[in-house]
Amino acid sequence: MRVEQSHDAAACKQVDVGITRVFQLLGKRWTGPIVAVLTGGPAYFTDLRRAVPGLSERMLSDRLTELAAAGLVVREVDEGPPLRVSYRLTPAGSALEPSLKELGAWANTYLPEGERPGSC
Repeated sequence: MRVEQSHDAAACKQVDVGITRVFQLLGKRWTGPIVAVLTGGPAYFTDLRRAVPGLSERMLSDRLTELAAAGLVVREVDEGPPLRVSYRLTPAGSALEPSLKELGAWANTYLPEGERPGSC
């Protein structure tokens, strides 16, 4: 006996709205690694730039602005001298840490090993 699946049933499948929203933000290039670096604590702009190889200053600035607008990152200015700007995760941003660790573990298990980022 052969059971045929209706094309209508397959067409009704839709991705979860929450998954769509999270990947619209975190799926952008560089965003995940920036958040992952910040899970280790606050970091200065220059330290973030060095921690993510290949990331330009302009792109880092853009991504940090997006993350701040989404309520995941806070920008803090230390008047100095010298004037320095640091970034830290908000409680909402910090709540991503377990998920990022799980994704990293999954990648280490299931994705072929690629190019390793440079060390500090």
